[in-house]
Amino acid sequence: QVQLVESGGGSAQPGESLRLSCAASGRTFREFGVAWFRQASGKEREFVAAIRYNGGRTYYEDSVKGRFTISRDNAKSTMYLQMNNLEPGDTALYYCALDGSPYAILSALRTEGSYDYWGLGIQVTVSS
Repeated sequence: QVQLVESGGGSAQPGESLRLSCAASGRTFREFGVAWFRQASGKEREFVAAIRYNGGRTYYEDSVKGRFTISRDNAKSTMYLQMNNLEPGDTALYYCALDGSPYAILSALRTEGSYDYWGLGIQVTVSS
C-alpha cells in the first residue's frame, strides 16, 4: 500500500521560508515523477511544482518560479519543497503526489490526473 506523508508546514510571515517534506512508502519511489499541488480555501487545487523520476528536470507554476524549489532524495524516498520569500497568496493546503506511470515525461507531470497517490495535505499559512 502506497503512503505519502507530508511534514514541515505551519505559519510564516511574508518573506520568510518553510520547507515541506513528503516521505513515500510502498512503491519504488525512484521510478516515478512527483509533484506538489496546493488548494487555497474556496479554490480548486492547483499545480505548484513537479520533478521527474531521476531529478533531472523540474517544472514550476509561474507564481512560484524563483521562490520555490522542488527536489527529491531517491535513497530516502522523500521529496521536498523549499519555499522562500513566502507571500500571503501562498497560503493553502499543500499536497504531495506520486505519478501513476514510471518514467513519465515532464509535461505529463503537470496534470493532476497523472497522479495516483496523494498525501493528506499539510497547511501553510502566510500572514503578518
